[in-house]
Amino acid sequence: MLADDGILKPHSPARYPVMKLTRLLCLLILLLTHASLQAADAPENTLRQGLQQLLPGKAPDSITESPLSGVYEVHYGSDIFYVSRDGRYLLQGDLYDLVQKANLTEAKRAVARKVALATVSDADKIIFKGTKTDHIIDVFTDVDCGYCRKLHQQIADYNELGIEIRYLAFPRTGINTESYYKAVSVWCSKDKQTALTRAKQGVKMPRLSCNNTVAEQFALGNQIGVDGTPTLVLADGTVIPGYKPPQELRQLLDEHFAPDRH
Repeated sequence: MLADDGILKPHSPARYPVMKLTRLLCLLILLLTHASLQAADAPENTLRQGLQQLLPGKAPDSITESPLSGVYEVHYGSDIFYVSRDGRYLLQGDLYDLVQKANLTEAKRAVARKVALATVSDADKIIFKGTKTDHIIDVFTDVDCGYCRKLHQQIADYNELGIEIRYLAFPRTGINTESYYKAVSVWCSKDKQTALTRAKQGVKMPRLSCNNTVAEQFALGNQIGVDGTPTLVLADGTVIPGYKPPQELRQLLDEHFAPDRH
């Protein structure tokens, strides 16, 4: 550059190269961020592909990092597995936090059960409740199950203690069996409460048919791990297998949902 005096002088620092450098740095940051996100996502994609080969036609509900480094948590409904980052190793079992003294896996299962049960409308359940309700439990029941009948014989006692019982059908012998058809007849009755009570008393009920959700409820029970009746599911998704007398159940519920427990 020539000055006014005609002497050639060097360029002053230009701002255009600086602007170009800034844009270049921004582009590099974006590229690195994108690559980092792809790298982070890669294990999940790898695991999905591997699991698809292992269980064709059944996609996991979610794949997330577990508290264990290099191990991922895989959910199929309320079934939970742990898979190594490279997809080579799979663990089935419960993961415990020894510091918090908590079963982390069961806590996740409970959440999954709660979400699954929320898909069933109250209209599709047979509900028994008293004048007050302190606790609500879902009960998977079989018309022919002995302990289911014993529980139902005391339904007024549960209700009096503030426990609302919401029945779902779970014919243990499966679909298209005598117990299944009995459940269908109950769920198709105009007065479902009376029909269920009579069926549990051993009264032979007329076979009825209608659009019903007995098969869907049975499938749901299998999905969340019901393997016997009665199975009691608490409001937070916790499972209590088997019959519990009214007073014992009330005490258990009070202790489980006590504010200082959580």
